Amino acid sequence: MSADCIFCKIIKRELDADIVYEDEYAVAFKDINPAAPVHILIVPREHIPTIMDVEKSNEKLIGHLHLVANEVARAFKLGKKGYRLVINCGADAGQIVFHLHLHLLGGRPLLQTIAKGRGV
Repeated sequence: MSADCIFCKIIKRELDADIVYEDEYAVAFKDINPAAPVHILIVPREHIPTIMDVEKSNEKLIGHLHLVANEVARAFKLGKKGYRLVINCGADAGQIVFHLHLHLLGGRPLLQTIAKGRGV
C-alpha cells in the first residue's frame, strides 16, 4: 500500500467509495466521474503503479482482475449487450491515479464515442 494513494485509501476504508465488489485480491467501485452509465474501477489490493510495473509474480492477479470484471459486468446486466475494459498506462494515456486499475464501461453503445473522437 502507498500512504498517499487515493485507491489505497479506499481499499483501507480511509476514504468513502461506492464499492460494488471485493475479495481478498481486488476491490471494485463506481467511478466518481463516470464516462458511461456504468463506470466501475477494478483495482488490485496490491499497490502496483501502472500496467508497466506488472511482474511475472502478478500474472494470476492480472487474470483475476479480468474475472472480477466479468462478474461485475454480469451484476450490472452488461453481459449480453457488451462492455469495454480500459487500462490507461501513464500520464500521456490519461492515467490520473497511479495505482493499476481497469475501467469497466457500459450501459450504452460506446463505438460512437471513438468515431466522434471523444475517447472512452
